[in-house]
Amino acid sequence: MIVFTVSTVVFAIGFVLRAPKSTQPMRLNADIGADGSLFTVLGPSAILSPDGTRVAFVVSGADLKQRLYVRPLDQLQASVLPGTENARNPFFSPNGEWIGFFADGKLKKISAQGGAVVTLCDAADDRGGSWSEDGTIVFTRAPGSGLSKISSAGGSPEQLTTLNQESEHTHRWPQVLPGGKAVLFTANMLLGSFERSDIVAYTMSTGQRKTVLHGGFYGRYMPTGHLVYMHEDTLFAVPFDAKRLEVTGQPAPILEGVASNSNTGGTQFSFSEAGNLVYVPGRGSAIVNSIYWLERDGKFRPLRDVPADYISPAFSPDGKRLAMEIFDGKSNDIWVYEWGRDMLTRLTFASEASRVPVWTPDGQRIAYSSLEKGVANLYWKRADGAGDAQRLTDNKNTQRPYSWRSDGKFLAFTQTNPDTGWDIMVLPFEGDEKSGRKPGEPTVFLNSPYDETSPTFSPDGRWLAYASNESGNFQVYVRPFPGPGGKWQISTGGGQFPKWSRNGKELFYRTQDSKLMVAAYTVSGDAFVAGKPELWSPSQFINLGTLGPFYNFDLHPDGKRFVVIKTPSPRESTPINKVTFVTNFFDELRRKVPAAKN
Repeated sequence: MIVFTVSTVVFAIGFVLRAPKSTQPMRLNADIGADGSLFTVLGPSAILSPDGTRVAFVVSGADLKQRLYVRPLDQLQASVLPGTENARNPFFSPNGEWIGFFADGKLKKISAQGGAVVTLCDAADDRGGSWSEDGTIVFTRAPGSGLSKISSAGGSPEQLTTLNQESEHTHRWPQVLPGGKAVLFTANMLLGSFERSDIVAYTMSTGQRKTVLHGGFYGRYMPTGHLVYMHEDTLFAVPFDAKRLEVTGQPAPILEGVASNSNTGGTQFSFSEAGNLVYVPGRGSAIVNSIYWLERDGKFRPLRDVPADYISPAFSPDGKRLAMEIFDGKSNDIWVYEWGRDMLTRLTFASEASRVPVWTPDGQRIAYSSLEKGVANLYWKRADGAGDAQRLTDNKNTQRPYSWRSDGKFLAFTQTNPDTGWDIMVLPFEGDEKSGRKPGEPTVFLNSPYDETSPTFSPDGRWLAYASNESGNFQVYVRPFPGPGGKWQISTGGGQFPKWSRNGKELFYRTQDSKLMVAAYTVSGDAFVAGKPELWSPSQFINLGTLGPFYNFDLHPDGKRFVVIKTPSPRESTPINKVTFVTNFFDELRRKVPAAKN
């Protein structure tokens, strides 16, 4: 293969991609032509238009906001599309005149030439979209949902696919196949690496599903008659019959060094109908984060600067230890960090995944969700690592723990339900640490037709705060525990992951644009009286909206500071500002993986 290294030599890119095809593919490395870093956490950050004449980028700037840029391949610089702040996961219309994208919990579109942004519908925390030839957009509204569709002209979205609650957590990264009769997407179980995902075909007219491949993610059909997908940092290809929706040969590696993330299933490549490819070079499937203190002045101060893929931090009751998940590229496990001694100790050794640690009020044990044989139920283990893990629940549906009541007699958790989505459940306990604590039978606290998440007990155990999407976007609410009683809405502009201050006077939560809010409150008889929410800190978290049901912050027991897990900002890290173009990729694909003859 002939390789050219080109840095902002735009004439070369434009000429080569428009010139008559040579017999060999060529690679050209190029700057993106915009000031900032590509946003590579989720779906592709660089996409080619169908005719291959321009590329759209998602670039994170100095103000920590992502914006869409478009660059004709015969020009030096990319131009920003105004109004696309917080954009992610873009996709072109089939004619290349429009770009669909997601921002601020909405599905939107904008002309590729610029102009007014058009909001199509809510999409609380998307996982990709695809624009069909008939004007239908297929997309994933949130990490734990099936596929939906909507007209690109607007209207009300319709549900397409339904999750198998016993074995699936998500349907994401759709691609509408040519002709619009079927959709490819990635299906994955909860908590597991996307390396074990299924690539599934859905027939629009019949609603039938068919698993076409197991053990890969981000499947894309190529006009050459191939299905390409990611597996272990490598792009694979396999012959694929788009009419019968089935593979017709053996897979083979086609391209190494394509950036991807097996914890989200996103991959950094895009192709044009002319047969060219653009991708972001890279290896490794974990998001690199660091752990910081955040105080009200808005400054981030390092707590643990050793990079890893941390998530779901939880302070011990005494505030001296921090439990968290660490993803190693294959599975998640719970670790405990004694930050005063800078000591990190592994607590779980899961065969599949252990997630969402929650300390018991006495600090003796940690409850968590563990994936065993495809089902995620509740377990706990001594915080010092002694002894084996003990199972707390046995259910065919996915469960996640969130909060203990201060007396240790109740654990609030969420559970999937095929009819009502995510519900809030309560697990009662009897006994104590000395005599032995035993779980009882779980009971339903809230199971409306909407999703309820992140339930959190107040310090006195009288109230339960949680988030619900009953209004279209997630908002924070409070209800009395154990009920009955009314509910009080706390957030006004969207919110998730409530955190109570131990002083009993403040309730914190995270906004849709990744900032921390605080609402003072009082109690008058049976009424919960919340004040107007105020911005607690001017600082904005990085990539907070990409975590789905998981969180990356916790309030220290002193109520004065937070621990936050975030990716470095463009100012703090080496920017990702180059992409690689591969010309004549389709020809190379045909040579390396001959398609079966029908």
